[in-house]
Amino acid sequence: MAGHELPEPADRKWQVADPTADPQAAEQPRQSCDPAFRHGVVVGFDGSTSSERALSYAIGMASRSGSSLIIVHVANRLPTTVWAGCEPPVFVDVPDHRTEVLGLELACADYLAEVSWVLVERGGDICHELEEVGREYEADAIVVGSTHGIVGRIFGSVAGRLARRARRPVVVIP
Repeated sequence: MAGHELPEPADRKWQVADPTADPQAAEQPRQSCDPAFRHGVVVGFDGSTSSERALSYAIGMASRSGSSLIIVHVANRLPTTVWAGCEPPVFVDVPDHRTEVLGLELACADYLAEVSWVLVERGGDICHELEEVGREYEADAIVVGSTHGIVGRIFGSVAGRLARRARRPVVVIP
């Protein structure tokens, strides 16, 4: 049935991608989110003009529906290869401190006073992470800004990819 999502069993376990990882780690259930934010509105935010427009729309959507707002910043964590002499390469996770700056800006913003909100930082593919947060919080919708420029035309926009694969409504703000 279109638009219908089957609930996952409560005893569903995380799959560990790393075969060398501890076998006990595979048996840990996924961490549940704060129930106050369940069925909220997820919005992708990176501080750009289009994501600010998406945030404004998501605030209105959340306040009209009486729900909360889950602001997601997908950090730019690029694996960097470091060669140490003749040893095999080491991958270093380079953190993105932009989330801290965005969090401080959002905490001081007057326009967020009318809704309850939380800032979630993730690393990885933007589409996957937004959908994953939407699934974890059982979000009613995901709001994103449209991508402008040549990069979006060549590689496909985040909004377009998300709209094709998401299992919940996606609102794209121009």
